[in-house]
Amino acid sequence: MEQQILISDLATDTLKGLSSTPKYLKSKYLYDDTGSEIFQDIMNMEEYYLTDCEYEIFSEQKDELLKAFSSNGDVFNLIELGSGDGLKTKILLSHFFNKGANFHYLPIDISQKANQYLTESLQTELPGLKVTPKTGDYFEELQKINTNEYTPKVIFFLGSNIGNFSLEETRDFLRHLSNYSKKGDKVLIGFDLKKSPDVIVKAYADPHGHTSRFTVNHLHRLNRELGADFDPQNFFHHCTYNPQSGALKSYLVASKEQKVRIEALEQVFSFRKWEPIFMETSRKFDVAFIDQLAAEHGFKAVKSFTDKRDYFVDSLWVKK
Repeated sequence: MEQQILISDLATDTLKGLSSTPKYLKSKYLYDDTGSEIFQDIMNMEEYYLTDCEYEIFSEQKDELLKAFSSNGDVFNLIELGSGDGLKTKILLSHFFNKGANFHYLPIDISQKANQYLTESLQTELPGLKVTPKTGDYFEELQKINTNEYTPKVIFFLGSNIGNFSLEETRDFLRHLSNYSKKGDKVLIGFDLKKSPDVIVKAYADPHGHTSRFTVNHLHRLNRELGADFDPQNFFHHCTYNPQSGALKSYLVASKEQKVRIEALEQVFSFRKWEPIFMETSRKFDVAFIDQLAAEHGFKAVKSFTDKRDYFVDSLWVKK
């Protein structure tokens, strides 16, 4: 049933996006099982500095993070939105577990395959760790946890995933996060900070072609799940960065004039040569705006965990 709902949402959002001017596709559908695997390749690239930054923060500040989450040894639920393979989070899970912290880890991911892999690896690496994976929409799963649990929450949203939203979507996400948080609950959100445009662009237009495969995979997914007849070779990945707004935007650009039929929608879509499909935003932030976002949505930003280069921050908020 859940898979049918997700496919229905995919069809509805695809129809809306490709019928719009300019055309767009929703970035959340980039992360099917194949997309999630490709994204792991992206995170392993030297050019993709975000992964190393958060690894550094977690490796060198794990004691401070545990103290911030549970200063008196109190029990808490550690809920991760978009857990993926959990490699970075495992640094903290291992440290917390070995320190005897009283917590329950609940990873939430849209990919059942990623959740299964993460759970099996944790059972091997940290036997005895309390893990309950959840597969599906973040807030639907968070609502279920809220209904059945009264334990204080620490919610992770790492890797600058929040940067993939428009500002309107960011505020909508934070509004939902606030609604599903109780007074005293904590959230740790990863934000990519503004820096040299050259450093940023290299992370999203990599010479290895991983980012290109990641965005083009969306077309493969539409072919597979909605009966589309996209020829992915007729589109290429392109990105631009605006240092004023901090928005890096990614597109798939049609390299020739073409028509594409999507069977599930019973629609044919026309593409002009060089016509772009907007795929996603990867927004960069400054600390003042991060603190402002927290205050606007009922949180207080209490601590910033940054890497040595100040490329990235994991910002800790407490629900007021």
